[in-house]
Amino acid sequence: MPSPIILPQPRISGETSLEAAIAQRRSTRRFFPENLTLDQISQLLWAAQGVTGGKDTLRAAPSAGACHPLTFYACRDDGVWRYHPQDHSLTRHMEQDVRGSLMEASWRQKFIAQAPCVFAISGIFERTTQRYEERGRLRYVPMDVGHAAQNLLLQAVALGLASVPVGAFDDAGVKKTLALPSQEEPLYLLPVGRAR
Repeated sequence: MPSPIILPQPRISGETSLEAAIAQRRSTRRFFPENLTLDQISQLLWAAQGVTGGKDTLRAAPSAGACHPLTFYACRDDGVWRYHPQDHSLTRHMEQDVRGSLMEASWRQKFIAQAPCVFAISGIFERTTQRYEERGRLRYVPMDVGHAAQNLLLQAVALGLASVPVGAFDDAGVKKTLALPSQEEPLYLLPVGRAR
């Protein structure tokens, strides 16, 4: 198994204010093909799920009861990479480029295949339901994914990038395309790139 890629240290300050990022955020469906840098991927994943305190439970986005049910994948031309917040690293999950298959599973929304990176978010509902029962499934996990996705979307703006959140897809098709473990369910796709 290949060694993990330790991502560059994220920055905790930048040139774009939070207010400016909020004002500039738009859903974009046309991207230039140039790949994201590791620095950009690092910053985006850190903003969504990165550890921000001395303990693993202190993350950039809130999670009900610190259950952290979410897993992030970066889907690029060189394969699918799984994010590990604890050591801010990536490991290869799949070797093939799945963006075209994600597009097919998302009712042929072509921009998914054209984006240089698609961040896929999955959830393990049991991490939350074992504490909060059905309320965890119906309310808390959806809230968690919304918090994390918005952080990533705003960070994209701050990096001069664009994105669009995608929830319209065939769950079974996305799960199969990403070869998700049985307990993980697909929740959101976030194509990211430089706006065309």
